[in-house]
Amino acid sequence: MAGTPKKETRRTARQALDRRLSALRPIADTMATPVGGWVRALREALGMATADLAARMGVSVTAVANLERNERSGGIRLGTLRRAADALDCDLVYALVPRQPLDQMIDQRARQLAVERLRPVAHSMALEGQAVTDAATLDQLAEQAAEIRDRPGLWRNAAHR
Repeated sequence: MAGTPKKETRRTARQALDRRLSALRPIADTMATPVGGWVRALREALGMATADLAARMGVSVTAVANLERNERSGGIRLGTLRRAADALDCDLVYALVPRQPLDQMIDQRARQLAVERLRPVAHSMALEGQAVTDAATLDQLAEQAAEIRDRPGLWRNAAHR
């Protein structure tokens, strides 16, 4: 069944993004930030003193110390990190890497909403002695999930896991 042009465009864009991100998924776990932060780790690996990095960035030694502290605490701004990367002759690579394929995330959320939607109906029918078979329930879940999948509001009120 063909979707609307807007849905197809969104699906195509999602699949293209997922292809780009899929290469990062296997390495995301191995790229944990060094204990002292990337700036400090690279600066020290290059044998660069804090004063040298400060001079290259055009800031004070105290500013570099604050930058490194802010990176360790997670409070660094991307612009500041980009400036430090430039001064270290590095590229800043910034990405949010989904833990699973985007279509899989969407399918799981649609199924979760379908279960929530069908649960009260199934309960009422069971109380009235009109419970449906497991196969029929699975079919209903699949139909509901397919209906919900590309609708606006899929993530509304989603509980963070």
